[in-house]
Amino acid sequence: MPLIQTRKVTKSFGAKEVQVEVLRGISLSIEPGEFVAIMGPSGSGKSTLLTILGGIEPPSSGAVLLEGTDLATLTDDQRTLLRRRRIGFIFQAFNLISTLSAVENVSLPMELDGMNRNEATDRAMAALTRVEMQLRAKHIPSKLSGGEQQRVAIARAIAIQPAIIMADEPTGNLDSRQGTRVTLLLRELVQEHGQTMVMVTHDLNVAKSASRLLLIRDGLIESDQAQPGWSLSGETG
Repeated sequence: MPLIQTRKVTKSFGAKEVQVEVLRGISLSIEPGEFVAIMGPSGSGKSTLLTILGGIEPPSSGAVLLEGTDLATLTDDQRTLLRRRRIGFIFQAFNLISTLSAVENVSLPMELDGMNRNEATDRAMAALTRVEMQLRAKHIPSKLSGGEQQRVAIARAIAIQPAIIMADEPTGNLDSRQGTRVTLLLRELVQEHGQTMVMVTHDLNVAKSASRLLLIRDGLIESDQAQPGWSLSGETG
């Protein structure tokens, strides 16, 4: 069974007389261990598709199934709970809380979900170690570089042990050197740890790190291609 699947998903915004149709029938399947990059021109619907795949927005019509559960049938509270436990998010703007240390930023979502503080801290430190940020665990965001902040954000996403990670322009606020390091880290999470990932990016060099490239134009899938050097499991050939 695919990890996530969409069936004829549409999304429109606005009242009928001024309605804008952003997605016009998207059907796709993503298997466990895939690294899918989504590209397209501004206004093509790629970011809207990511928010729907991540359960942030419901589709106007069609089905979105995560591990067999149709997100479109869930209430807002049910989708919130599913996102908190099964979907990790990485944003362009990092979205770290400025007054909390790195380890506190990573552990907070787990504590809010009811995990005791000691266990949440242990899991946060394990995630920070995986992204090589354990020595900066007690620093607040203002004391970290952009690349370091994004690695903390990645640690926050993987600490919950999600089924899938949704990354929205994860290198967009980074210089080329930091962006390359973050891109390599994302690829490593897929190749070495079997993490499934969907990433929206405008940078073709970043997209080339993925196992599969999806091009969106005018709310439709224009092309969907496996990229050379990858097997389905995410290991390079």
